[in-house]
Formats: sequence, structure tokens, C-alpha cells
Amino acid sequence: MNEAIARMLEPYECRSLEDHVQALREILQEIALLGLWRSKFFDKAAFYGGTALRILYGLDRFSEDLDFSLLSPVEDFDFSGYTAALQKELAAFGFDVRVEQRKKVLKSAVQSAFLKANTLKQLLVIETAEEYLNSVHREQLIKIKLEVDTDPPQQFDTQTRYLLQPIPFAVRVYVLQDLFAGKMHAILCRRWKTRVKGRDWYDLVWYAANYPQLHLAHLEQRMRQSGHLNDNKPLSPKSFKELLFNAIKILEIDRVRNEVEPFVKNPEGI
Repeated sequence: MNEAIARMLEPYECRSLEDHVQALREILQEIALLGLWRSKFFDKAAFYGGTALRILYGLDRFSEDLDFSLLSPVEDFDFSGYTAALQKELAAFGFDVRVEQRKKVLKSAVQSAFLKANTLKQLLVIETAEEYLNSVHREQLIKIKLEVDTDPPQQFDTQTRYLLQPIPFAVRVYVLQDLFAGKMHAILCRRWKTRVKGRDWYDLVWYAANYPQLHLAHLEQRMRQSGHLNDNKPLSPKSFKELLFNAIKILEIDRVRNEVEPFVKNPEGI
């Protein structure tokens, strides 16, 4: 096994197949970030969302996707120019991963791509024990979605955070109060029909416990852009609390627990 990959794997203390797959996913995510850093992507964009909170700020749940925002709107931005760097970086560490650009069906400011790889082959790279490999289907895929918002709502700040593995490198990321605003927008405005996004509510508890400062002006910008705030009045603390309390009143807490449980290593605290 590559020495750097071995160091990245050590903190996970894998005791099951699921532990190995989650560790593999995060290792692929961090190497993808390294590839983006090498290609100067963070000169134009910032990392945000649940995976940013997990990797750079210590959220205690796993996250699936990599979400990015340009620093300012760019109508003709082309993310495909960076995908070759991702694939090259992952190959350098022994991973056979392909990057597929997602073709838009509807007009959208969000550009998407997927990292796809055969799960069994990548588990072999991190030298997973045979007792776990026997239960992995030969055609099973591990997928990581990457999204870039090319028309981001404004009034946010970023900072530089550092990862030390597999080599030291820098990632531009939203500051916590703006990440919190983005999470609150998901809680108040995301619609999943009958499915509850338990991860959003789990993250809200994390913010409340660790960093209870929310940038209300950025939340307002997000809500106006998504059409959830249409009047000329600014979003006040009072009106925000009313929206949040109304969302809590209709929350089905058992569905929250069930949805988030696969992403938490020690689910007793849920």
C-alpha cells in the first residue's frame, strides 16, 4: 500500500466492511481535493456543504458529495477543465477512478460530475482483509458526486484551511457562519416530498453545540435566489426563528434518526 494512503487509513480503526468503504470514500474525497488544489481550482472557487464541514471542521458524521461554489458568478465556467487533474491525482495514488461529466437536461447554474470506481478494486488498494472482500459484489461501484454552483448567492466569506494528508495542501472553504447559513437554507427550503433529510438536522445540532453563529444576510440571499423569500423586507431574527420553529413542529423525528444513522459511526448519540 502507498505509504501516504496507509497514514490516511490509520485513524479510521476499521472493524467492518462498512468502515472500510466509508474510509475509502473519504480518502478518495481528500485526494480529489488535492487534485483540485494542484489545478488552481481554489483560486476561483470554495468548498462548502456537509463534506467540507466533515473534512475541514470536524463534523462527526460521514458525508457523500463534494460541493463547491465559485467566488462570484461566471456564466461560461467549465468544470470539465479540472476533471483530468482529479483523475490524474487519484491514479498517482493507485486508484482506478473515472470522472464523468453530467450532461444537463434542464438549464441550471450547477455543474455536476461523478467520480466512479469499482469498489472491490479500490478496497484492494487500501489492502482490505479478505474476510470483508468476500461480501462485495464484483460490479459494485463507489460514487462521489461533485457539484459546482456557478451563480452563487453573495454575501459570504471564505478562509484557507489545510489538510496534511496525503501531502500538505490548502483548501479555500466557506467560513462556519456561512456554512451554517447554507445548512439552514437546506432545512427551511429543501423539499424531499415524504423523505426527511436527517443529515441536515443532525448537522444543525452540531452547529448549535459547536458554533452557534449564523450569517443571516447570507441565508437571506440564498432564500431570495431560490424563491423562498420574495418581499422587500430583510430577513429578521424574529422571522427566521418563526420559520425554524414551524419546521421543527412538523418534523418526524424517527425518520430523521433512520436517515442519518448509516452516516454516524457511533449511533447511540443520535
